[in-house]
Amino acid sequence: MQSSIRHLRMFQTLAETHSITRTAELCNVSQPAVTQAMTKLERDAGIALLQRTPQGIFLTEAGEVMALRATRALAYLDAAMADMSRAIRLQATRPQLAALIAVTEVENFTIAARQLGLAQPTVHRSTSLLEQSAGIPLFERTAHRLVATRAARQLAQAARLAFTEMAQAEAELAQMAGRDSGRLVIGALPMSQGVLLPMAIRRFRATRPGLAVEVIDGRYSDLSTGLSRGEIDMIFGLQETRTQNGDFQYQNLFDSKVVIVARKDHPLHGTDTVTPEQMSGYPWVIPPVGAPVRKSLEDILPENILQRAIVTSSETLMRALLRSSDYLAAIPQQQFASATGCEDLSVLPTTVTPAPLSVGLCTRTGWKPTPAQQEFMDLLHQLSAELG
Repeated sequence: MQSSIRHLRMFQTLAETHSITRTAELCNVSQPAVTQAMTKLERDAGIALLQRTPQGIFLTEAGEVMALRATRALAYLDAAMADMSRAIRLQATRPQLAALIAVTEVENFTIAARQLGLAQPTVHRSTSLLEQSAGIPLFERTAHRLVATRAARQLAQAARLAFTEMAQAEAELAQMAGRDSGRLVIGALPMSQGVLLPMAIRRFRATRPGLAVEVIDGRYSDLSTGLSRGEIDMIFGLQETRTQNGDFQYQNLFDSKVVIVARKDHPLHGTDTVTPEQMSGYPWVIPPVGAPVRKSLEDILPENILQRAIVTSSETLMRALLRSSDYLAAIPQQQFASATGCEDLSVLPTTVTPAPLSVGLCTRTGWKPTPAQQEFMDLLHQLSAELG
């Protein structure tokens, strides 16, 4: 459902005024234009959004859902357009905003056009028209490159979130019409997946087989970018201190003990209880700076050991090093217990253990999940309680 920005503004106005005539006046269009726009909006939605009565036009239950998402989408755009010419609010189109997003990301018309599957002149024209409507420069053109202004970057981010809201509306309306639609995109942090996430996905798909589910593995720095842009719905994994800011919200699911592991025939396995001094006599493979497990190791290992360690975010490489040498590593207990490829590794009995780590969900502040997305989060909480 590729709703026109102008049609959304008409719909929002009609929801407030309940009058085709008044909506046409406020949106500076003809009454037939409003009627045609609403007819197209309902046809694209696949469900009735408006109820026409002698007292006026009112929203159906589906219309209320659409109105909420439209209001949220337009709020993002209007905030970014606040210091621009008022004309942009009425003239900006979805294709123009899509072109802005692409050009802002790569700062090159040719590459942006290729990504959009359009001709380069088409993309150039779209951004030029948007720039004219804005009344301020969106790009600075130098001899060698194109540079997006701060206003362009802010508007592109607002457009991403506005498009996400409309995708959410499409999913919610489809569910109300008895169809499975939409998506669930989960960012999965290293050393975090264990038993819980796969189990939740299996149960979720059993009840919603038609809803697309995508899991993206990555480091927090990469996944948080997708989360802030509305491309990822939630990040599952060990809590990062960087989630504790105004942009993101964190929900704890459970705390996981961190264990020290080595190959089963490692020399330290003959020791009843391994001390930090003994662990310091062997090489380590550790996560990058900033990773939760790395932070817990910094409390128990000397700085010189950390400096000499092999640093990687790859669990595959970590397990290969552990199996083939005397390397030591730390890993969340729930992840170690469920991971494949760890059969020839075991936990060392130690006198000191790293502090437990919080495993949970990170979402964008202000994000409003669809019922299906909320159902998945509730399922994670339910399974966390069941698994103890």
